[in-house]
Amino acid sequence: MTTTRADISSQLSDLHPRLWRYALVLSRRRDVADDLAQSAILRALEKAHQYQAGTRLDAWVFTILKSIWMNQLRANKVRLGAGVQPVEEIDIAATDPGVDVNILARQVLARIMDLPEAQRDTVYLTYIEGYSYKEVATQLDVPIGTVMSRLANARKKINHAMGEDLNNGKGR
Repeated sequence: MTTTRADISSQLSDLHPRLWRYALVLSRRRDVADDLAQSAILRALEKAHQYQAGTRLDAWVFTILKSIWMNQLRANKVRLGAGVQPVEEIDIAATDPGVDVNILARQVLARIMDLPEAQRDTVYLTYIEGYSYKEVATQLDVPIGTVMSRLANARKKINHAMGEDLNNGKGR
């Protein structure tokens, strides 16, 4: 069974919000996230003939997005941390879970955004997008042990930071 450009195109509109969120995690800027997501979709359509039917389209497009981002970093020599958008201004998709959950989600997101890039990407792909460790390892082109190590270190940092927030009266 072959996948056509029309098949891919129909699936990409549903994938766009997830791509945009990943682009935001990578770039830390809404305007850049918009451009990255759009570029990834465009590239996926252009390269539709390279997509292997039976594999995960979302993982393929996420890899394209990451590749575009890395190429932009190299080309523009962007320094991490420049133009970071405050986490308070980032929209978190919510299904009305209540104020306490939204406050906690913003606090956790703030801690995730403070992680080093490699850990931030790994946390996002694993816990937000739900990819398996093996899939994340493939997407990031690292050994599975590296994924597990990054996640363990990220959890320690987030737990430590959340504990400091609670002790300093920033939490509930």
